[in-house]
Amino acid sequence: MSDTPHYGNVPFEIPDNWVWCRLEDIANIGTGATPNRLNKEYYNNGIIPWINSSSTNCTYITEASEYITEKAINETNCKIYPIGTLIVAMYGEGKTRGQVSELLIESATNQACAAISLIDTNIKAYIKNYFEGNYFHLRKLAEGGNQPNLSIGKISNYTIPLPPLSEQHRITTEIEKCFSIIDIIECGKADLQTAIKQAKSKILDLAIHGKLVPQDPNDEPAIELLKRINPDFTPCDNGHYTQLPDGWTIAPMEILCSLVDGCKQNGIERINLDVKYLRGERDAKTLISGKYVVANSLLILVDGENSGEVFITPIEGYQGSTFKQLSINDNLNTDYILQVINLHRKTLRENKVGSAIPHLNKKLFKAIEVPIPPYNEQQRIVEAINKAFMSLNLIMESL
Repeated sequence: MSDTPHYGNVPFEIPDNWVWCRLEDIANIGTGATPNRLNKEYYNNGIIPWINSSSTNCTYITEASEYITEKAINETNCKIYPIGTLIVAMYGEGKTRGQVSELLIESATNQACAAISLIDTNIKAYIKNYFEGNYFHLRKLAEGGNQPNLSIGKISNYTIPLPPLSEQHRITTEIEKCFSIIDIIECGKADLQTAIKQAKSKILDLAIHGKLVPQDPNDEPAIELLKRINPDFTPCDNGHYTQLPDGWTIAPMEILCSLVDGCKQNGIERINLDVKYLRGERDAKTLISGKYVVANSLLILVDGENSGEVFITPIEGYQGSTFKQLSINDNLNTDYILQVINLHRKTLRENKVGSAIPHLNKKLFKAIEVPIPPYNEQQRIVEAINKAFMSLNLIMESL
């Protein structure tokens, strides 16, 4: 076979006892169809698994999202493929196109799936690994405009370097060893990432219970600080914070900070400070009217999945529609209050209100009990948190 003309232009040199071949030389390749959706007899009470290209986003296909009837098989171009068939996505959104999966259930497919039935199943593991390793190359062979697709012809003519069977087995064994090591590393990485998140949460928990830094009896008690914020302030019951150090007190979030909107302005072009811009996911978009925000302001997200997330505005601009400005009283250390909010982020996310667009539960936010240390201790706590988080972030970045 290697002497035939179409193997003359091969991607790379291979050992003498290997051979270049086309996929169609070693496999039967078919596809499927989508039975008419209007014919309920093709779908109602169906028992035959029917998969599409999105099913190939996993290594093995063990279930189907839809089922069709035997009537659909008999009257359309659908064909049932046996367990062990390799399925390649011919087109699909995102990263689907070019993915390969192995059927672990007998299944029919739609027209967007190429079904590869190897003539010799002993070479299946090697072929599957080869397709997975050449995923990006295979995607480049797709043709078309808005939705590029891999044709059956491109897949059938795909060239494969085929080693002797015993060497295929050795290659597969080595790949599996490497993957098992990678899995261990990834598992360890995930465990360490979880541990780091837990460590950060514990550090914040220790901080607001007065156990992160030592107290200084010379510090002005926090009650005096609170009286400057509100002369009529009456301390709350300690609640969950019964063991707070001397000089600390408890206050609800609503007397420490407020959620406000900027003043409306018109006729001045400014950057729209929306979520995507502040996250660096979008270039600057300008507006000629909006709620004015000065640089270095705090914006708290009040609409959407991540309600409670706080951003600092890098420049002046107009407040995004999903934000409120977070104004923290000047008598408090801003970073300390932000860390308290950060500690309650999970609770705020899990208790959003509203159905159409879930948003921040402002009543819950305002009622958060905040343990307040003396101002100087707030500063020491923030410094200790930053130092600990810096070390943990360095570990996270090195993973």
